[in-house]
Amino acid sequence: MGIIQTDNAHILSSMLEGYDCPAILVSAQYEILACNKAYKQAFGQLEIKDKPNCYQVSHGYNVPCDQAGESCPLMAATASSKKERVLHIHQTSQGKEYVDVEMLPLLDDHGKLLFFIELLRPVPLASGKFVNQEMVGSSQTFLALLEKISLVGNSHASVLLLGESGTGKELAARAIHMSSSRKDKPMVTLECAGLTDSLFESELFGHIKGAFTGAHTNKPGLIELANGGTLFLDEIADIPLSMQIKLLRLLETGTYRAVGSTDVRTSNFRLITATHKNLLAMIEVGTFRQDLYYRLNVFPIHMPSLSERREDIPKIAKSLIWRINAKTHYQLTNSAVKLLKTINYKGNIRELRNILHRALILSDDNVIDDSIIKQCIAADSRPYSVTTVLGEPPIDLKTAERKYLQQLMEKFDDKEKVAKIAGISIRSLYRKLRPQTSHSGSALASD
Repeated sequence: MGIIQTDNAHILSSMLEGYDCPAILVSAQYEILACNKAYKQAFGQLEIKDKPNCYQVSHGYNVPCDQAGESCPLMAATASSKKERVLHIHQTSQGKEYVDVEMLPLLDDHGKLLFFIELLRPVPLASGKFVNQEMVGSSQTFLALLEKISLVGNSHASVLLLGESGTGKELAARAIHMSSSRKDKPMVTLECAGLTDSLFESELFGHIKGAFTGAHTNKPGLIELANGGTLFLDEIADIPLSMQIKLLRLLETGTYRAVGSTDVRTSNFRLITATHKNLLAMIEVGTFRQDLYYRLNVFPIHMPSLSERREDIPKIAKSLIWRINAKTHYQLTNSAVKLLKTINYKGNIRELRNILHRALILSDDNVIDDSIIKQCIAADSRPYSVTTVLGEPPIDLKTAERKYLQQLMEKFDDKEKVAKIAGISIRSLYRKLRPQTSHSGSALASD
């Protein structure tokens, strides 16, 4: 261990500046011997002469990670004498961050372990202060997702995001882009659903003046705009079959032509695609090309539904509430959280956000309990099976919905605004608020 002297820490630190992320030199005894500027920015100034332990700085632990219930990359690299990596939650100047930790062992000519270089790369959108986090959770399913995002981020591989609607596929695409060497270049998104052949071709490849009626000027395509960066094609399954062959040709040759042009152009982009549909089933019935599928499916990532990560719902709900209204501190009661965790969210995070948005409108104070959540559920006018889980009497959906609408009217006294909040037409609002009379009551009155 005498090879490195504390006096030479500044020299060692300058050697670590070659890494574009926080980096430290660590001894086999967990001592931080040197660090680069990026590490100081993330974790604060260090007194290297005191040789602080990495687990103290990163986690605030008094013992190594493996003795505190976490996996330790240093121990793993010691055992394997090879590069090891792990996803950890670190304490930084930005708060708690999900960090992809890569441990590189340094060996002498005889294979004896000398030191470690530890590289730390925060996972974008899941790190930093709570207010900046868009990807929230701590479940094993969520951590597995972040690990895949971190792993594929530094590569140039095409990524296919698979999962139900509302699971955050665009967020994942942004996180992959921001984890890559292309992060300083643009990420360009095209929503493929509902596009005709001609519109898809024009949007993707661009067109020249006079290419078709209405093409009064040259228009660059999204492929050109994504040069050097990332192209994200959302709902890839909805691309017209006739256009799939043109996309395949682009991916195979790296070349394309703008609509109406004979000039061959090139663009260097990273492709990320997403869909909620079963592409293999579409291949079977002939609505999606098999060769294109294998071009896209280089690195598939499954986006877990809320039902697969119910333990994350309290944290997600807290984050969503803050984003809806950051000015007021709202509190979800235990009963409200319990109810939210039982719902079968067909719309996943989007649906959870809608429920919470209604709850904030209906709440008279900053406390949201299960009774408010029940009213918000009923407003969707579709069956939920939450009451059987809670062991409570069944909810009368029509009564709850009527009560919900009446409360909105009392609060806003504006039918157009209430109809917009409830997601119904003015006509439906009038009908749902109309006084209810029973058939027996009407018969007695006529008598």
